[in-house]
Formats: sequence, structure tokens, C-alpha cells
Amino acid sequence: MLDLPKKPMISFHGYSDTKKIEEIIKKLKNGEHLVLVSDAGTPGISDPGYALTSKLADQKIDTEVIPGASAFLAALSVSGLPINHFIYLGFLPLKKGRQTMLKSFIDEDKTIVFYESVHRIEKTLLQFAEFFKDQPSRKIVIARELTKMHEEVIRTEVSELKSVAESITKKGEFVVVLGGRP
Repeated sequence: MLDLPKKPMISFHGYSDTKKIEEIIKKLKNGEHLVLVSDAGTPGISDPGYALTSKLADQKIDTEVIPGASAFLAALSVSGLPINHFIYLGFLPLKKGRQTMLKSFIDEDKTIVFYESVHRIEKTLLQFAEFFKDQPSRKIVIARELTKMHEEVIRTEVSELKSVAESITKKGEFVVVLGGRP
């Protein structure tokens, strides 16, 4: 086994304050080389890495990227839906504006992709079944645990969402890909 030198690690997460970003910027300006590594896919995509990378860009600090797995891009790629024009939303709002946003999807022609939590996936699918009942053939793909051992991709239509919502495995990370208005 290769014996690599130990390097100090700085934790950086959603609860990190701006002092942590300032500390990292100071190290970079002092000529240190740092690496941002995420245990949740590509850094900066729906994670706190964005707060750091945006400050680095503001400070005109050169950065390089080596992309990792990204569940939303994998879901788009496997969905079979048009992806030449799509809307990426990250996680939807938890409460305020959520229903308004979901209803705004009714007339959207582009494919929409977003993350959904295990705690809200069933409710979201049931809301889609209700809001899009006049578009029963509208396609939807629910991807669970992409790039992981228990990967699952469910391709369905709005007309089938009630039964899918009730039977879906409620474990892991979800990406929902909603086809554009038929």
C-alpha cells in the first residue's frame, strides 16, 4: 500500500461561517495549495462549496476543477428526455413559494431537473399527480441513489404517479426529471 504523507484538513460545510472562507482565502494568497473535496458529488452543485468558489472568483484567485459524480447530470443523461435545454433548480423551497413553483411547471416546455429529499419525495409526486392531471402523458423520471450501489431509475408518466409515489423506496437521494409540457 502506498504510504502518502498526512495533510491537514479543514472542514467546510453548510454551517461554516464566513471566517472559514476568509481563512481559506488567506492560505491561498500565502501560496498554499488547497483542494476542495466533497463526499456528496461535485463540489458547488447544491452544496456549500458554492459559497467558497464564488468568493474565490470575486478575489480573482485562480482555481482548477476536476469534476466528480453529479447526480443531476447523471439523471438527465439517463432520463431519455430532451436535455438540449433544461432548467436546473437544486433543491426546491421547503415551504414558502413551493406550491407556486410546482404549479409554474405546468406550462414549462423545457425539461426540469431538481433534487428532492427522502422526506418529501412522496408528497412532491402526489402534488405533481394533482397539478398535472390534465397532462397525463407528461413524462417524469425519478432517479434514486445514482452512481451508488442501490441505483434505481423509474420512468413513468403523470397518470401513474399516485401508484409510484406510494410504492417508491423512501431511502437515499432523489433526483426528479420532469419532461416539458407535452
